[in-house]
Amino acid sequence: MLEKIIERHLVVEAKKTGGLALKFVSPGFDGIPDRLVLLPKGRIAFIELKRPGEKLRPLQVKRKIQLESLGFLVYCIDGLEQIGGVLDEIQAT
Repeated sequence: MLEKIIERHLVVEAKKTGGLALKFVSPGFDGIPDRLVLLPKGRIAFIELKRPGEKLRPLQVKRKIQLESLGFLVYCIDGLEQIGGVLDEIQAT
């Protein structure tokens, strides 16, 4: 399965919750997650999308740690079946 299929599904599912899954680009700051998910009641998280079984690159791991140390939720999704659980977890925080 291609990453873009997982990414499209995330966008659709976030919209169903009343939220957004915005493409996130930060020029000059490589390794930042693909999507910024904004859900009702001010819930926010960063999500990196991968093909099934693919892992974060070392720079992506570094950025994940940096964002988490600032108190943000950061997820890596590599399958359609993970999307619902991740969105539920973001809403529950």
